[in-house]
Amino acid sequence: MAEPNDIRRKKFAKAHSIPLSDQYSTWEDLLQTKIADVAFICTQDQMHTEPALQALNSGYHVLLEKPMATNLAECQLLVNKAEETKKQLRIAHVLRYTQFFRTIWEIVQSGKIGEIMTIDHRENVSYWHMAHSFVRGNWANEKSSSPMILAKSCHDLDILYWLVGSSPQNISSFGSLSHFKADNAPIGATKRCLDGCKAANSCEYYAPRIYIDIIPLLRIAQVGGSGSVKFVSNVALNYPRLFSKLKKLPLFRRVYEYKDWPVSTITEDLSLEGKWEALRDPSNPYGRCVYYADNDVVDHQVIIIEFENRTTATFTMHGFSHTEGRTIRIDGTKGTLIGEFLSTGEKLTLYNHLEETAVNIIDQKMQLDKASGHGGGDPGLIKSFIKSLKIGTEEPLTSAKASLESYLMAFAAEKARKTNKIIDMAKYRISSLETH
Repeated sequence: MAEPNDIRRKKFAKAHSIPLSDQYSTWEDLLQTKIADVAFICTQDQMHTEPALQALNSGYHVLLEKPMATNLAECQLLVNKAEETKKQLRIAHVLRYTQFFRTIWEIVQSGKIGEIMTIDHRENVSYWHMAHSFVRGNWANEKSSSPMILAKSCHDLDILYWLVGSSPQNISSFGSLSHFKADNAPIGATKRCLDGCKAANSCEYYAPRIYIDIIPLLRIAQVGGSGSVKFVSNVALNYPRLFSKLKKLPLFRRVYEYKDWPVSTITEDLSLEGKWEALRDPSNPYGRCVYYADNDVVDHQVIIIEFENRTTATFTMHGFSHTEGRTIRIDGTKGTLIGEFLSTGEKLTLYNHLEETAVNIIDQKMQLDKASGHGGGDPGLIKSFIKSLKIGTEEPLTSAKASLESYLMAFAAEKARKTNKIIDMAKYRISSLETH
């Protein structure tokens, strides 16, 4: 493994029993020789292309974190290189590997809802996740990361393309950065939350509320947690004075000293004192007021798609949801499928037009202390990837070449949003891919 941050490298190596001889500070050093069959590239968005190319050239199959790249030229370059080297280049579009979306795909393929006429799909980014990742965090500024529709929602465009089974014909898009800017700062707000902000008690985005008191995560735990987690979250939220007296007990301390995402990203010192110090540090982006950050990506956007088979779809992405997750409605000639894929649970209901029936296909609450990444999509992707490398055991659900279509959709949507025009995808595909 290669990791430039000394503290993170040591923690990761200890967690996975990686000897010192196999630890590197740069990917260039790690990829000098081929030591395995597969390379995982998990760098930041704009750092994907070079190590992925080197790994493919060195004979590795590659699992690449999404988005594939931050511009179409590099996406095409990666696809070409994978075909040239005859190696798998799998992009981490994990939604295809969840039980939820796999079930939707199977129902669509079965013909139970008939021919798809229209899809309404939404990515509901919670207000605090928006603030953490796309206002204060690594994906806040397009120049240092990528457009939000690419960084956050290439998953969703991939799912739409997969479910419809047809290429997009026309795309339009609208959206903007409307809320997280200085004009909307509350009276008395300071550039950093701990600089004496007078709006601290009334601000949803006050940094200690998210990273110290973890109020948003406790709210989720009240709904989706196990019995013990629900109990602790209820005490913490409804009886703060009692909670303060119980903090030393193991069960309560585990919540109060929470050290996972998003808290784990703000500092390497995850003690209570370390977290406070991080938010006070003038150089730490997570202590900034969300109205005075350097963010420029949209906070809400809608895309309208007409596919070649005449199916229409709308996709809405926004950063103001009370609950994290996705919702989808598919209307066909024989039935309707309505689903919720949320941090608090999953539900999928199939409605039959002829029989006038409604059947719950999936209906389960998410157990937070047992949940796996992306509703099971993360381990599902890894298992599928490993099986696909064993000849004849499993065909990949997708490939880099297939993924390229969703990136064409994302880049076209950004062009449509910025130019206020409808994009003819046939012309866009020819001009974009031939140029690159």
